[in-house]
Amino acid sequence: MSGGQTISPELRAWMVAQLAAGHSVSALKQSMRDAGWHDDVADAALSELGPLAPGVTTAPAPPREMPGPDLSAAPLEIDADGRKVTVLQTMKNPRVVVFGNLLSDDECEGLIAAARERLARSLTVETRTGGEVLNIDRTSDGMFFERGENAIVARLESRIASLLKWPIEFGEGLQILRYSPGAQYRPHYDYFDPGEPGTPTILRRGGQRVATLVMYLQSPEQGGATTFPDVGLEVAPVRGTGVFFSYDRPDPATKSLHGGAPVLSGEKWVATKWLREREFT
Repeated sequence: MSGGQTISPELRAWMVAQLAAGHSVSALKQSMRDAGWHDDVADAALSELGPLAPGVTTAPAPPREMPGPDLSAAPLEIDADGRKVTVLQTMKNPRVVVFGNLLSDDECEGLIAAARERLARSLTVETRTGGEVLNIDRTSDGMFFERGENAIVARLESRIASLLKWPIEFGEGLQILRYSPGAQYRPHYDYFDPGEPGTPTILRRGGQRVATLVMYLQSPEQGGATTFPDVGLEVAPVRGTGVFFSYDRPDPATKSLHGGAPVLSGEKWVATKWLREREFT
């Protein structure tokens, strides 16, 4: 099955119980999606139930709506809420877009100044419990802004929503990270592993993550590239630019494995925006 997800006897029994309790097929599929199951797995499991799931067809589901810039006309620049953002590089698999002129120098400096006094050792989401934990693979310092916390954050969130065609409310708070010499973030995925017991708790706040935008606020003197090991891509951390990538399912097949290479000299500051399936609360 897709991404290693298998239709177990326990899953079939749970689905039969849900249908017997009067839940609709669409409601059952949404519950499975919220828990991290792939649509094709849900459809296959439902089709196996036969008469217990009336009206189920095996027709492929339509492509899901995803965040991302409109590149249908191959633009060199995009008007994002009044700012001319340039398109520097694109890739289809994985879906990656590198943007130039995404932030001004003043905006970069303002975010760094506002974040500096609130920095602490960066945590990662703990999918085994649904909480947060220190991670030896992540050696940066960081903090989060609430959505719309100050004028620069609010302006940037509006720009991102316009650029990526995704509601502000579907985004997590903006995270600021500082990488000192030697700091890095080893390759990882940003989606939440459906197989971990804490994932359902995390997903209740807005569903899965479906895209990431990393914006560079300060370039280091050496090192610090954003890497995509599956495809051999490295994005240089140039101030004011950003790299966007999306992942339509929580699966390594999306080739969204990425990391922050070690900073060799100087400091790298970044702002990260994670986008969810629906409103993040």
